[in-house]
Amino acid sequence: MPPLTQTRFRLPRGARADAALAMGTFALVAIAEGQRLHSGEGSMPSLIVSWLLIFAVCGALLFRRRCPATVGWFTALATGCYYVLSAVDGPLVLVPIVALYAIAAQGRMQLAVAIASAMVIGVGVGALMPNSDVTGTAVFMLTGWLVAVVALGSVRHGRVAYAEEEARLRATEERLRIARELHDVIGHNISMINVQSGAALHRLKKDPAQAEAALSAIKAGSRETLQELRATLEVLRRVDEDAPRAPAPGLARADALVASAKLAGLTVRIERTGAERALPAQVDLAAYRIVQESLTNAVRHSGAGHVMIRLAYGDRELTVAVEDDGRGPAARPARPGGGSGIAGMKERARALGGELAAGPRPESGFAVRARLPYGITGERWSGATDDQGPAGG
Repeated sequence: MPPLTQTRFRLPRGARADAALAMGTFALVAIAEGQRLHSGEGSMPSLIVSWLLIFAVCGALLFRRRCPATVGWFTALATGCYYVLSAVDGPLVLVPIVALYAIAAQGRMQLAVAIASAMVIGVGVGALMPNSDVTGTAVFMLTGWLVAVVALGSVRHGRVAYAEEEARLRATEERLRIARELHDVIGHNISMINVQSGAALHRLKKDPAQAEAALSAIKAGSRETLQELRATLEVLRRVDEDAPRAPAPGLARADALVASAKLAGLTVRIERTGAERALPAQVDLAAYRIVQESLTNAVRHSGAGHVMIRLAYGDRELTVAVEDDGRGPAARPARPGGGSGIAGMKERARALGGELAAGPRPESGFAVRARLPYGITGERWSGATDDQGPAGG
């Protein structure tokens, strides 16, 4: 038995929908005109012109997507001529109404209002003619239909414009997320590799054993960088696939960050207070990235020797503090291209409804303090749940 999705009836769309509507309208009008032809009403020239108008109006509907304005005016005028020549009150008016909706749905409201006004005026003039079958009620009803059609088209245009703006906003957020994640994933390890390679060069002749240890750390760090970069790129390539199974990095891997920083010459201690708990994935990831970026800045810019990481588990939020004894903000020059380290950390905290402050300590050095609520109440950040790193530490 075929799947339900294959057997479900689907209405035609696009050009097929236009063709179906044109053929259906033509069939209905042709039936009415056939009865007129069978009864012998009207002269032969008027019958020929009526049939030509029916063909032209229904056929014009096939071109409404390519030439909406031309089709709108043509179908409105040709339909008016048809009703003047023919005694049949057929459904041919559906065609200009569809064309009018298409124009309004494109946001061309002035053109739509002009065509609708012309149709109402034409019918109104017909109602004033002697021996006319058109009544004031018919004019009023037509006006209501046209106003409704233009309004529906305007609503459709607004919904499409809103959806496009949402798509642009999501694309912008995704670009920012990718830039932030690549900065966090690669920046830390590359900074450590840079420091360790300098140490290896300095110790190569004086202390080959320490130089060898530094080179081993460079090898391990570069391997981890490649793993994280591949994992990140794999996530970016996945479209309409299952969510990645490998866990995102979190505070469980903080010891690996400490070990990496120690190889770069830092003495790092972690102090945990409060009842430790399983953190929400977004909070765990943000805390990890904040600690990672803070250590990277300490290695690259501050000249610090000691770093203290404080993790305070509260009832409703996690507080992260990273303090070093370096030279302070004077040693943290602006990065080429503007940089995004502290700004990226603040963005992560705000995305969770928290806050982050970074600045010099009164005694000396630099401090980063972040407050990360367990419940997400801040601004939406699409990358908060999509970060991906390699499994394990």
